[in-house]
Amino acid sequence: MDQIDDKTAAEAFRRLVDHLRMRQDAQNVDLMGLAGFCRNCLADWLSEASEGTLSRDQARQAVYGMPYGEWKAAQPEASAEQLARMDASLALNERLRAQR
Repeated sequence: MDQIDDKTAAEAFRRLVDHLRMRQDAQNVDLMGLAGFCRNCLADWLSEASEGTLSRDQARQAVYGMPYGEWKAAQPEASAEQLARMDASLALNERLRAQR
């Protein structure tokens, strides 16, 4: 990743955010279950990378394109199956981090 310049990385990040905004049907719980990260993770990473310039809420608004509460209110309730997949995926994240 060090070979990728910041301008290119920033453009790819913007495209990812635009794609996630477009695909509001892709629930965070499903993203977590499949990939081990979601929009909230992305917003947290953005906030952390800003070194205090963006609060967590500001970063979430940047990622969601709206206040987080508004987006969350429009999402259906997660099923037990979705939550189980998410929990398994989070556990895998922890195991993979420990192996680094």
